[in-house]
Amino acid sequence: MAQPLKTDRPSRADALQNRERILSVALAELTVSADVPLSAIAKKAGVGQGTFYRHFPTRESLVIEVYRYEMLQVAKFAEDLLHTRQPDQALREWMSRLAEYAMTKAGLANAIREVSITQDCKGKTGYAPVIAAAQLLLDANERAGTIRAGITTDDFFLAIAGIWQIDFKEDWRPRLTWLIDFVMAGLRAGAPLKPAA
Repeated sequence: MAQPLKTDRPSRADALQNRERILSVALAELTVSADVPLSAIAKKAGVGQGTFYRHFPTRESLVIEVYRYEMLQVAKFAEDLLHTRQPDQALREWMSRLAEYAMTKAGLANAIREVSITQDCKGKTGYAPVIAAAQLLLDANERAGTIRAGITTDDFFLAIAGIWQIDFKEDWRPRLTWLIDFVMAGLRAGAPLKPAA
C-alpha cells in the first residue's frame, strides 16, 4: 500500500499563527519606524523569509493589512464604549482614542503615507470601519438627544480635524482636552439634552 506523500506545507492552524505573529511584530516595528526591514520583522516573528513572503509578498501588502487590523480595533472600541458608557461619554472617549492612535502610531502613519503615495488611487475603503464607528456613535447620541440632529460623519471628521494638527512631541493632553471640549460643545449646540422618546 502506497504511503501518503509528506508535505512541508504548514497546517492551516500553523499558517494562521504565523500570520498573526507577523502582524503583531509588524505593528510594533512599524509604529517605531516606517523603514524597518522586512527581514527584521520576519526574524522577530520567528518565521523564515519564504513563510513571510507567502503571507505578505510586498511591503505594501503588509502595511495595508496592519492598517486594516488597527482600523478594525479602533472601530470595535466604539461598540465596546456604547455598551459601558452613556452615548456622549462614549463619543468623547472614542475621540480621545483616535488622538492617542495618531500619537502612538506615528511610524505606522508614515508607512501608510509612503504606501499610499505608490498607489494609483488612495480611495477611502480603509477608513470604512472608522467611518461606520463614528456613524454608530453619532446615531446613538442623536437618539439620546445629547447632540443636535443631522450631524453627518463628514461634518464630524471636519470638526475633529484639529486632532491631526496637535504636536504630539510636546505636552499634548491639555490641547487635546480643550479640542474635545470645543467639539463636544459644538455637537451639543441645539441638542434636546434629553433622551428621545
